[in-house]
Amino acid sequence: MSSNNGFGHKLAKILGIKLEESESERITRGESVFSIQTADSFFEEQPTIREVVSSITPTKKDVVDYLASLFPFLSWITFYNVQWLVGDLVAGITIGAVVVPQGMAYAQLASLPVEFGLYSSFVGVIIYWFFATSKDITIGPVAVLSTVTGTVVQNVTAAHPEYTDVPWVIASALAVICGAIVLFIGLIRCGWIVEIIPVVSLAAFMTGSAISIAAGQVPGLLGIKGFSTRDATYLVIINTLKGLPRTNINAAIGLTALFLLYLIRSSFTFAAKKFPNHKKLFFFMNTLRSVFVILLYTLIGWLANKDHRDKHVFNILGKVPRGFTHAAVPTINTDIISSFASEIPATVIVLLIEHIAISKSFGRVNNYRINPSQEMVAIGITNVIGPFLGGYPATGSFSRTAIKSKAGVRTPFAGVITGVIVLLAIYALTAVFYYIPNAALSAVIIHAVGDLIASPNTVYTFWRVSPLEPIIFFIGVIVTVFSTIEIGIYTTIAISFAIFLVRNLKAKGTILGKVQVHSVVGDSVLGHDHHAASEYGTFKPDDSQTALNRNVFLPIDHKDGSNPGVELTSPYPGIFIYRFSELLNYPSVSHTMEYLIEYVFTHTRPTTLNAFKRPGDRPWNDPGPKKNHKENSNLPTLKAIILDFSAVNNVDVTSTQMLIDVRNQLDRYAAPNVVDWHMACINNRWTKRALVSAGFGYPSVREDGMHSRWKSIFSIAEIGGVQSAAAAAEREANEKELAITRSRVEDPETGRADRIEPSGASSTSVSESVSKAKNIESRSPRKAPVHGINRPLFHVDLTSALQSAITNVEARDELRREREHHDSTSAPSVSDI
Repeated sequence: MSSNNGFGHKLAKILGIKLEESESERITRGESVFSIQTADSFFEEQPTIREVVSSITPTKKDVVDYLASLFPFLSWITFYNVQWLVGDLVAGITIGAVVVPQGMAYAQLASLPVEFGLYSSFVGVIIYWFFATSKDITIGPVAVLSTVTGTVVQNVTAAHPEYTDVPWVIASALAVICGAIVLFIGLIRCGWIVEIIPVVSLAAFMTGSAISIAAGQVPGLLGIKGFSTRDATYLVIINTLKGLPRTNINAAIGLTALFLLYLIRSSFTFAAKKFPNHKKLFFFMNTLRSVFVILLYTLIGWLANKDHRDKHVFNILGKVPRGFTHAAVPTINTDIISSFASEIPATVIVLLIEHIAISKSFGRVNNYRINPSQEMVAIGITNVIGPFLGGYPATGSFSRTAIKSKAGVRTPFAGVITGVIVLLAIYALTAVFYYIPNAALSAVIIHAVGDLIASPNTVYTFWRVSPLEPIIFFIGVIVTVFSTIEIGIYTTIAISFAIFLVRNLKAKGTILGKVQVHSVVGDSVLGHDHHAASEYGTFKPDDSQTALNRNVFLPIDHKDGSNPGVELTSPYPGIFIYRFSELLNYPSVSHTMEYLIEYVFTHTRPTTLNAFKRPGDRPWNDPGPKKNHKENSNLPTLKAIILDFSAVNNVDVTSTQMLIDVRNQLDRYAAPNVVDWHMACINNRWTKRALVSAGFGYPSVREDGMHSRWKSIFSIAEIGGVQSAAAAAEREANEKELAITRSRVEDPETGRADRIEPSGASSTSVSESVSKAKNIESRSPRKAPVHGINRPLFHVDLTSALQSAITNVEARDELRREREHHDSTSAPSVSDI
């Protein structure tokens, strides 16, 4: 190791790199840095690149755990029981009945034949349970993603007419490409990437999409034709209003079906409240309303069109192929990929945000945690394999997930039950599907997406939390309505990121003042008597029986909402406590530190008032006070800065350099004195390393040599605590030593004390031995500093930082007075001359 260090030092010398001074040398500057007899020393080591590499290098156990995490079902499948099966059967059958009509309806949104909705529904529920970390999620066709897919299909077929008769080729290719991207993100365990999309963006996206989808289905609901429902939402609404005179009998089917859906839901919701004992029954009847409406209008379609197969009375689905007739290897080539490449980001975003948001939400409701990365693996595999059976892009469905959760699902295996129901529909019910009215499917879609629109109460909640959030929400909705869903997604994310960036750029900390507080319970002040404070309380009662108090540090301007009537005092004249309120990195550090400098200059004066003998000696940017104005000599001089790093996790080169520049600037301002810099509540070892490399953490060298009289103050604690193994070993050693000592001073047979004879140059009397035994009994536990003694200016909290700052400022003042007194007494008097 020493040879490596030697080589490194030689290489650094050749390259002209100035190596840092050893921290072991720095701690010798000053008087005893640590001198408590019962305490152990602690030197904090700097983090190294080797540690980082070691922490991210997977071990054999990590590889095994990673492989096991790819198949979460292995952790619960061996515990599967009959009770779980009953719950899964009920939930699986319920979802199967719901997903069949919804899947066919959403396939129409994707500009595909209805059977592709069934294919995607089957593949989603069959594959998901192998990789699921959520028991509630149901993967399959959803309204928003189907709409995005439909837009892609229509754009590509317009550019490549050869795919007009086989639009599913485009949808399948889109599913494979997007699925592969999501799968890759999940496999490398980067599921945290979805956190960059805020809740307000998700709400705006869902609301705008729901309005767009509903508006696009109204023409089909009313039987209006003659324009594209894929245009911007506002154009679709305008064209629909223009086309109202062209409504036909399809409107009777669609409007009555939509009215019936809402009537059934409101009726069963009211009945559940009226008769709570039958709440479960009403819930299941309510969830099957789409099935009931589709079956009812299928019967109507059969009765109306059985004798009009050549010319239908109203629009119906027509022939639906039986089985997986479109199962094939997906066609993927550069022409297809290049034609929808610009749509891939939006499709991936829609795939992710809806699914992850839903799974997290239901995980919190049902008290389990989901793994976003593993959920991406599940989505990715579903969309990669699905196209081989005819599937198109699929993700988690909010409505079906909510139904599944309320139905009492117990495990992800319920998806297999749902898959069986969908499979029966694909092979046994296709003849029935022939007579389903298109207007009824439009009613099902409008009814389903209505729940995706954010309620006024939700928007009001956004306003209560952050007044800017509703603005972002409405901008996202308006952009979606007047352009496309994809642009709406990008807009809300971009605005949210811009606000985040501005907040960082304009971040500033707060100057803290000090106030003494008491803790009160009812009419009792904690610490007033021996019964008010326990061993876990904040205070420890003393013999004076007086109420105890403590210092707290609050923003001097009370902008945190604290009582403005509480007067905050300066911690000490010339000492300032500054708390960073945001991240301390390159966007924020300039504005943050400028606020500190401005405050310091306003509330202090230069140490040397007349540092410039002539006006021409002054710098142009500091021309001095105006005529007839003088420097305020009553202000204190700058002595120390205490920085609170509790809100800071990492620093970078820019922020560290800014701290160095500010330190140099304030040293010039306080010259010939040097400003002490204390850091409190540093949470990251790499932050400490960066600060140490910039010269912080230990006393600066002073020209007057006062740094050699530095008084280091450390916070100490018992090693490991009173219940630790170290403390137990210490107690055991004390007990053994106590027993040995007592055995020497007392005869166990006669019960009298033996006389101990002198041995050599030393002797021990009986009284001394007894005293030693008592000392062993009362020996205090071993203690050690909380932070390394090689960094005396890094403190565990603001209190210890302030104590250190005040102690050393007063010590320097005292030493300066002593020197001045010595100089005055040693100077020769006139009489001596």
